[in-house]
Amino acid sequence: MGEITVSAQDMHHLLHDPASAYGAPYQRAYTELAASHRGRPVAEIVPLLREAADRALLGFTDADLAEQACAISSGAPYELRVRITR
Repeated sequence: MGEITVSAQDMHHLLHDPASAYGAPYQRAYTELAASHRGRPVAEIVPLLREAADRALLGFTDADLAEQACAISSGAPYELRVRITR
């Protein structure tokens, strides 16, 4: 399970918010990669997750991204603990 801290005003960077004009929420990219890259090598998925995290302006660690890539590759569920700050 990974963890990330996100400010309340930037939650739309992580989760899709229909009321927001922000166009690169991480949730969308992760969902698309999970659908298209199951069974692919972790080393192929990590850079794609890094690019999505960078676009979403989220500070995932390399270890978090590797863990997420493992979940995508294997088709396993992934839990992310989100801490929201003001």
